[in-house]
Amino acid sequence: MPLLTRRLRAALLATASATLVAAALPAPEPLGIGDRLFPELGNPGYDVLAYDIAFTYHGSNTEPLDAVTKIRARTTAPLDRINLDFARGTVQGVEVNGQSVDFGSKREDLVLQAPRRLPAGVPLNITVRHTSDPNGSGDDGGWVRTADGLAMANQADAAHRVFPGNDHPSDKAYFTFRITAPHRLTAVAAGLPVEKTRHGSSTTWTYRTEHPMATELAQVSIGSSAVAHRTGPHGLPVRDVVPAADRKKLEPWLKKTPAHLEWMEQRVGRYPFETYGVLVADSPLGFALETQTLSLFGKSFFTEPAYPEWYVDSVMIHELAHQWFGNSVSPASWSDLWLNEGHASWYEARYAEENGGPALERRMREAYKLSDGWRADGGPPAHPEGPAPGQKLSLFRPVMYDGSALVLYALRQEIGEGAFDRLERTWVRVHRDSTATTADFTRLASGIAGRDLTAFFDGWLYGKKTPPMPGHPDWSSAKPA
Repeated sequence: MPLLTRRLRAALLATASATLVAAALPAPEPLGIGDRLFPELGNPGYDVLAYDIAFTYHGSNTEPLDAVTKIRARTTAPLDRINLDFARGTVQGVEVNGQSVDFGSKREDLVLQAPRRLPAGVPLNITVRHTSDPNGSGDDGGWVRTADGLAMANQADAAHRVFPGNDHPSDKAYFTFRITAPHRLTAVAAGLPVEKTRHGSSTTWTYRTEHPMATELAQVSIGSSAVAHRTGPHGLPVRDVVPAADRKKLEPWLKKTPAHLEWMEQRVGRYPFETYGVLVADSPLGFALETQTLSLFGKSFFTEPAYPEWYVDSVMIHELAHQWFGNSVSPASWSDLWLNEGHASWYEARYAEENGGPALERRMREAYKLSDGWRADGGPPAHPEGPAPGQKLSLFRPVMYDGSALVLYALRQEIGEGAFDRLERTWVRVHRDSTATTADFTRLASGIAGRDLTAFFDGWLYGKKTPPMPGHPDWSSAKPA
């Protein structure tokens, strides 16, 4: 609907003046921050500092949740309107800096009329009362229905199908979650528990993050769950959330997490967050997801007898590695995704090699054979192709996984193991709790190597063809079909 102030709307109704109608504010339009792959994702003009999101779950995972999303932000440019990313919910009312405001929507943007023109550098407090609808979720993400409730799978561009916000990883913020559900259910979320309050037939669970988080990494789970607690390195609280009926069956896998944490810390440094654990959803998920502090897995991943132990362990390492690469150090744009998936695949492959899986060199040689085909199908690692007309973009192609781990293998071959290990540790330390770009990584690598690696990275990250592998002149890549 057009964005009209209440006073202006009253004047229009009173006068029925065509000239006043023509002078009314224009209809809402979607904006974006200019991401090459998601041009309408994210919003200009403000920086979100914190979210406070309250969900009320009524006991059915087909019924919309009642929700209130509070956003504490700061303007970075003068604003007459404020765009939020939001879809798949009904908005009942909005306040900006304590005043009710008019709002409209266009495509997947919720557009708010500011109560007055807001200059740059001032506080911006937004309250949106809305529903959060699990219906329609599927391959496009958002809420995931489980056998006993709901969980979230927001990557890459689906958090705004759950709650309004600035849905781009370049704008990380602190989160508080307040989940109200029937007594018989357990609610968990990213971060640490703050409070648990019973009232009537319901319980409200409150969780808060101690580190900033990208919207795509948010996690809330509601269901008939058991929460298993254990201790990780340096006294780190580890909590796993599993279907209550499967707790004993899953324990042999869950108890591995402290050792997995120690393995990663030996290679890249101390775990970057306040807690970690595994969320096992009773849902036919075809993927795992590195939601911050609580990685999401489908139950069948742990119960499928065809999966060898080393494989299950290595995928658990993949999601754990993301807590450093992708979560603590987040991509500044979605074209930087190779930094997330390449590193997670790299540590997955290294763990597999040490624990009964294929040798790293063998896996990388196989990836090299396929690399030209992967680049032809989806673009080079740091410049993935956009969507075909009318089709939803899928970023998560093979070139992002082993195709990007191959870049790291080539880099280690080029600069040596010692320099490579220093690069990895320095990268996650320097950019902790922030975002970073491919250019940041290549610049740091050159500094640690003590020489300009621009030509090396240009070929490996942006070339249509895979460059020769340092140290392996006999490796070849098959021609794309």
